[in-house]
Amino acid sequence: METATDVRGTWEECMKLIHGQVNNLSYKTWFEPVIPVALKEKNLILRVPSQFFHDWLEEHYARVVSESVRTVIGETARVEYTISDEDTSESEPQFYRPSMPNRTTLHAEKIGPQKVNIRAAFESNLNARYTFENFIKGDSNQFARAAAYAVANNPAGTSFNPLVVYGGVGLGKTHLIQAIGNFAQQSGKAERVLYVSSERFTVDFVDAIQKDKANEFSNFYRSMDILIVDDIQFFAGKEKTQDTFFHTFNALHQSGKQIVLSSDRPPKELKGVDDRLVSRFTWGLTVDIQPPDLETRIAILRKKSEDDGIQIPDDVIEYVAANVTSNIRELEGCLISILAKASLNNREINVELGKEVIRNLAVTRKTAVTVEDIQKVVASFFDVNEESLRGKTRKQEVVIARQTAMHLTKELTQLPLKTIGSHFGGRDHSTVIYACQVISDYLSNDKKFREKYDRIKKKIEMIGM
Repeated sequence: METATDVRGTWEECMKLIHGQVNNLSYKTWFEPVIPVALKEKNLILRVPSQFFHDWLEEHYARVVSESVRTVIGETARVEYTISDEDTSESEPQFYRPSMPNRTTLHAEKIGPQKVNIRAAFESNLNARYTFENFIKGDSNQFARAAAYAVANNPAGTSFNPLVVYGGVGLGKTHLIQAIGNFAQQSGKAERVLYVSSERFTVDFVDAIQKDKANEFSNFYRSMDILIVDDIQFFAGKEKTQDTFFHTFNALHQSGKQIVLSSDRPPKELKGVDDRLVSRFTWGLTVDIQPPDLETRIAILRKKSEDDGIQIPDDVIEYVAANVTSNIRELEGCLISILAKASLNNREINVELGKEVIRNLAVTRKTAVTVEDIQKVVASFFDVNEESLRGKTRKQEVVIARQTAMHLTKELTQLPLKTIGSHFGGRDHSTVIYACQVISDYLSNDKKFREKYDRIKKKIEMIGM
């Protein structure tokens, strides 16, 4: 029978091997908090702080852990995980905080104590309604929310700096990144927090140049404990603004301050943004928010109706949730339209009213582009059989066409990765992720391919006009 000493000793041997394969920050962040629980035959059971922690280990370090365990215990050894018994709704890992230079000294060296009054009051621009408590969790956003909470609970103390949250319109990016600022301020984790859109940053910069206050502008932004910038894709083409933000980013990062960014696409797919900025955007963690699944959409509508103090029949909520799938903003907008029609026309809130509102919504928006539309256009451009995109053939020309179609589907629709894979012969979400990365690399490095991709995309978009 294995003893507690045996278990600890076995795990310590495994940890020595792991430490030799990962950097010190990763080791302290992801492995030191792991607790060995039991060693049953050749199954090593490890306890981790949260589901988020488990998912991260499985995604990034599964091979390192399994190989180390097999080396110590034997070739047939396996690893099992158990989650801590405590409530995991807010139980995120306590991330290792690397030692930082004295912050006050950094301000004095980089900004000058007379140039910025660190305690001066300013408007944070945070919306108090955007909190973690009223952010509805689901499979589509759980990882992003967990990462955001970890950052809010320990600004600049995790390896997630910057944290970049990306996703389509109306999926909750702004809510989530502002929740970081609200939580950090209210909990005393950070004093100076600023939320701005990329447009606001640009306007402030231009205004500072016109008024000969460029130094004041730089000093103000660099004095933040947390800087949150929304919609960084709109930095595209603004060279001087990008240059200023580049230096602001560097100053904050080097001073041990937290940077949080949002975008409508992954950093590597940002067009018109300087490579050196894109490189810095990828230093930390990039997470995406997918369109909510049915259960999450139902939960969002119920929360919205509760917040507004209005009783909405369950069948109406379920009908709306089943038929409005693109984004949260449109989902809530549909509910508001139902309430408005019922109030103004003195009508009963029922499924029939829901159908009427959704029909009107469908008429006023563009026709949605389908996966079949995308496959048809891509097959034509690459001169391959449309059915082959959904088949198993590994011919090079078909593989590239299939990967292009997957990338375009992710870009032009709001479909979850799993659903996209199902349209291409039942492939899993990891295959879609890989395909999108391959095409992103082509777009970054092959000018002719990018031109071809843009032509395909333009033709597809014309279908939805």
